[in-house]
Amino acid sequence: MTHPLASISRRRFLGLGAGAATGLGVTLGYPRIAAFAADLEDFIKGPPVPDIAPQQLSEHVWMIYSKDGFPTPENQGMMSNITFVLTRKGVVFLDPGGSLQIGEMALRQVRKLTDKPVVAVFNSHYHGDHWLANHACVDAFGPDLPIYAHPLTKNQIEGVEGSSWRSLMERWTNQATAGTRIVPPNQIVEHGAEFDYGDLTLRVHHYGTAHTPGDICVEVVQDKLTFVGDVAMDRRIANMDDGSYLGTFRFYDELEKNAPSRIWVPGHGHPSDQVLNWNRELFEGIYDNCVTTVKEGLGMEVARDRVIKDPRVASRAADTLGFDANIGKYTSIAYLEAEKEAF
Repeated sequence: MTHPLASISRRRFLGLGAGAATGLGVTLGYPRIAAFAADLEDFIKGPPVPDIAPQQLSEHVWMIYSKDGFPTPENQGMMSNITFVLTRKGVVFLDPGGSLQIGEMALRQVRKLTDKPVVAVFNSHYHGDHWLANHACVDAFGPDLPIYAHPLTKNQIEGVEGSSWRSLMERWTNQATAGTRIVPPNQIVEHGAEFDYGDLTLRVHHYGTAHTPGDICVEVVQDKLTFVGDVAMDRRIANMDDGSYLGTFRFYDELEKNAPSRIWVPGHGHPSDQVLNWNRELFEGIYDNCVTTVKEGLGMEVARDRVIKDPRVASRAADTLGFDANIGKYTSIAYLEAEKEAF
């Protein structure tokens, strides 16, 4: 069944008339073509996302929590947390969400707390549930709004990952995210970059490949809080298709050493001081067993059996979203990485 469309300007859309449509490719000038395209986009826009009240995490940081870990027609793609920082100079988004509609919902929540403008957006990596709402931010605050990301992330969003994620989100949500445009980051950041927002300093951390090769984490220095994106998750198995277990362990070591924080804020799950530890132990339970199995010259099925029985993994199975569907796949990824390291 086709998803109901919430924003339909039929009168303007049909007002072009049959004759205008017939000559679209030949006789219409650019302004009319552009107007037609804008009306078409409005015609197919998916429905609004219901409001989710933000939770205050620290003096300056708020989060709109996503209870779901995967996109569905029912949640309209609301599958990752949206974090924002209220600074003296304005609002800074740390991953604005996965669609135009989700971003619009987030902006409504911000307006309940402040009338200051959004002055910056940071995209933690190139998976679309974290950045597709860039569209809502530039619609509200203009195309010159700074959107920061690691160079690799910017490149991927401008390329295959951008178009792929937009299409996937539409398919997974039965077109609820329709109307969302790809708006790539327009600024690049490297490890160690600092941003002064008057009363707060935001510091960027990047330590190589973890969840993806281009992950950044953003430390809100004065609040002793660090937004970690998908480098670590809470009660959800991370997608490691583009990542590295060993790289993740190194990333955690460096974060703990260089970003002293009382709160780690994940892209999925609840923030706490234990987010890195929770994820580290789960990943060690997976990777350590794969290393042992490879050293013994045994196959992937043996590794999987050992992983599932390991207390560090078994104790997390019941309350980890996507565990049964993904543990085999991510054991295979760990096994291949252990095999590569062994040779």
